[in-house]
Amino acid sequence: MRHKTSFLLIAFSALVLVSGGAATAGETDDGQTLYKANCKVCHAPSSPHGEYTPMTLIQSQWERFFKRKYEAKHEGLEMPDRDGQKVVAAITPEMLVKIKKFSIDHAADSEHPMTCGK
Repeated sequence: MRHKTSFLLIAFSALVLVSGGAATAGETDDGQTLYKANCKVCHAPSSPHGEYTPMTLIQSQWERFFKRKYEAKHEGLEMPDRDGQKVVAAITPEMLVKIKKFSIDHAADSEHPMTCGK
């Protein structure tokens, strides 16, 4: 039985490697973690870019921001400490969906308003 279990584990590991491996960093994180790592780095208190937390805007404003303004406001900007990587490239569409959901779910007019924490 032990050999069968070992074989299945090896076979599963090989299948994961062949199919592309584990999810890339950020894809498995929740919206709050992604917000802290990708948004708060430029939008902390006293930031020249303005402090933004989910409670900064109401839900409809966050919707409008992500729909109409996110790309235009961040086009050409680089992520700090990421070797010149552009913001819109660093934050994948999958990550942006989670950040948007977190922002809207915790906006000033939501049932559970909050900041993204420290």
